[in-house]
Amino acid sequence: MTRILSLLVLSLTLLLSACDDSKNRLSVLSGPTMGTTWSVKYTGTPDESIDSLKADIEAALEQVNAEMSTYRADSVLSQFNQAAAGTLVDLPADTQKVLKAAFSLSEMTGGAYDVTVGPLVNLWGFGPESDRFEPPQADEIEAARRRVGWQSLLLDGPRLLQPGEVYVDLSSIAKGFAVDKVAELMDKHGLKSWLVEVGGELRARGTKPYGQPWRIAVERPIPGVREVEQVVALKDMAVATSGDYRNFFESDGKLYSHTIDPRTGYPVQHALASVSVLHKSAMMADGLATAMTVLGPKEGMAFAKANELAVFFIVRTDEGVKELSTPAFDAIVEDK
Repeated sequence: MTRILSLLVLSLTLLLSACDDSKNRLSVLSGPTMGTTWSVKYTGTPDESIDSLKADIEAALEQVNAEMSTYRADSVLSQFNQAAAGTLVDLPADTQKVLKAAFSLSEMTGGAYDVTVGPLVNLWGFGPESDRFEPPQADEIEAARRRVGWQSLLLDGPRLLQPGEVYVDLSSIAKGFAVDKVAELMDKHGLKSWLVEVGGELRARGTKPYGQPWRIAVERPIPGVREVEQVVALKDMAVATSGDYRNFFESDGKLYSHTIDPRTGYPVQHALASVSVLHKSAMMADGLATAMTVLGPKEGMAFAKANELAVFFIVRTDEGVKELSTPAFDAIVEDK
């Protein structure tokens, strides 16, 4: 009897140890999506199974891609962009949600953020069409600008009216939305501590094993170099970063960024090298990061302060890069 009791106690001890270990074991899932990659890191054990969690994540990401990709001719968004003038296109609920958020950002920023900027992005060689290595002609830019303007879009319930030759590009906000979708799934599967990443946009909940915060590195904006400029501890928060130091082309000694100012039709030309936005929603952080990149350090800082946004700017100067941050950003960083 004593031996049996000892074995039972040993078995129970091992079982409890395994449970404790699961809380302090970091698990990772990852895969390809949207022309980039996704990953989730988490502690604990999903309510169902790891295979079920991964299948749900991949299904959610595929749904976002099937609805909002401009690289897929069969996506809902591509069908709208190819539709004839006067066509009403039915949008799924998720696409409606993202588009409404984009409209809000466009209005807030006075058009510095505009999801109809696609014709200009494509013209400059940064869309799904072929790359280019020299700037387009002024008359080409002006022709593309005439097709840009979010105010021309009319969302009537679930249906979006194609006014004619309008090209909607949600790439500046869709990855962030995908992060939020995956975050919902992590909660749904009973996980309390996780870090979700899709194409560089991140959102976290809880902590890493042993109570350590999820620490996110903001890169130093130097082409071809991987160095850390700032480290941010995330807890129940998302972060998105936009910059001009990874995606650009050079012509006659001048760099042309992939971020196009829809108000001018040209790539941004200011001294802002990188901007990171903290927000509860990865979708909003993603869109705001693009908006801040268009607005630039001066206008962007004024906008961020007026709207109490947590934003971290890296600005080029003659002496090197300079860090600027809003009070809301400082408060979050200091609180960690």
